[in-house]
Amino acid sequence: MNDASPDTPKAPARPGFTERTPLPKRFYKEARAAATEDGRFRIELDGRPVRTPGRNLVAVASQPLAAALAVEWQAQVEVIDPMTMPMTRLANSAIDGVAPAMEEVGAEIVRYAGSDLLCYRVDTPAQLVALHAELWDPLLAWARERFGATFMLSEGVVHVAQPPRTLEALAAALPDDPLRLAALNLMTTLSGSALLAFAVAHGRLSPEEAWRAAHADEEVQEQLWGTDAEAQERRAKRFRDFEAASRAYALI
Repeated sequence: MNDASPDTPKAPARPGFTERTPLPKRFYKEARAAATEDGRFRIELDGRPVRTPGRNLVAVASQPLAAALAVEWQAQVEVIDPMTMPMTRLANSAIDGVAPAMEEVGAEIVRYAGSDLLCYRVDTPAQLVALHAELWDPLLAWARERFGATFMLSEGVVHVAQPPRTLEALAAALPDDPLRLAALNLMTTLSGSALLAFAVAHGRLSPEEAWRAAHADEEVQEQLWGTDAEAQERRAKRFRDFEAASRAYALI
């Protein structure tokens, strides 16, 4: 079948599905990664190429990444649930949204660095002060050594401007691959920290370590006041996307 056919399967979009939206039924037997003539790898469902919601071919430069995407499709059972396909959603975003807007997406990451989570500290409670120092200070030192980026700290929520050279250094370190940039952007927005995203991308932190650092405040709150099951469930769902972004970055 021609891959421009109107019934070519589409990869699920990122948001847009709610509990009330009927999920499409699985209609294929096999999902696999297949090489293309230009040296990339596309996803095929029973031999038919998958396209993004924007009608672009889902094709990536990395065979391991394409194989991981195919695994997500193969893992679908009776219906196709986009929320269980975080790497596919990331690929859609990279192909449809990030590729034509690399400069804007990179600028968003740099803006996060300009008010990075790790730069805003508290003076109480003592447990949180200590945890911030334990988890965050080594990362600021790493950023200074790795990128030449020195960050200024603030107490409370008062904004502190970061040195232009610091932001320029991080801008220069942004990846030029749309999928990697999409993954870095997603890790940044989910964690609230460009520094944590860069640390995962460069192997300084595991996804689990970065996620803990991003939620130091919640960790101490739960120690003091107990856990909130709903909040933990929401964080777990967000971590699934964060971890998928880190895996995609590594597989490219």
